[in-house]
Amino acid sequence: MIEVRPFAGLGAADHGWLDAHHHFSFADYHDPARTNWGQLRVWNDDTIAPKTGFPPHPHRDMEIITYVRQGAITHQDSLGNTGRTEAGDVQVMSAGSGVTHSEYNLEDVATQIFQIWIIPDQRGGEPSWGARPFPKGDRAGQFVTLASGIEGDAGSLPIRTHARVLGATVKAGETVAYETSPDRHLYLVPAIGRVRIGEAEINARDGAAITGLGRIEVTALEDAELVLVDAR
Repeated sequence: MIEVRPFAGLGAADHGWLDAHHHFSFADYHDPARTNWGQLRVWNDDTIAPKTGFPPHPHRDMEIITYVRQGAITHQDSLGNTGRTEAGDVQVMSAGSGVTHSEYNLEDVATQIFQIWIIPDQRGGEPSWGARPFPKGDRAGQFVTLASGIEGDAGSLPIRTHARVLGATVKAGETVAYETSPDRHLYLVPAIGRVRIGEAEINARDGAAITGLGRIEVTALEDAELVLVDAR
């Protein structure tokens, strides 16, 4: 099954400093048919105006992955962590038993992010934060694991759930494949570009909810940058 969720039909809220689009129910947007996809709970497509951002606020019991598409995001938390994550790079926060953090766009240009929340396998635990670069050239023509809680996924940022977040860049006319189990819940969003999976066409910032397939093949109809979640 492949269900395409067009960007134009997502939940949306324009706060002036924040232009937010929600693939799943979030804040004031509620769609009982879109509360989660397996353990994937949130996929927000946020554009943050320069010199603005999210002031300190708490989280707990959630794996929060931030994929920066444009600009940069600056993180600070109650654990003493600080960091600036640039376009193409990824940060992960395991909220665990509780953490307070802020995220600001301190740049002179708008910052665009995908923020992805995945339900952890267990509640509680010490909170943590980490970030690392993932050069787009290393993802050319293949999916690279960016964050994972699956044994053997060396080189990725750790998360506390049996899930993966992957990225790929694909030239027009090329195809990338991903092997999984048919009972898994996949969610694919092109950050840029238009792609095809089977008979389904997915435009930039659309979502594709996929299950029941042990293998997907993604063909780029335009140069594309892909982000994929594989969750229980």
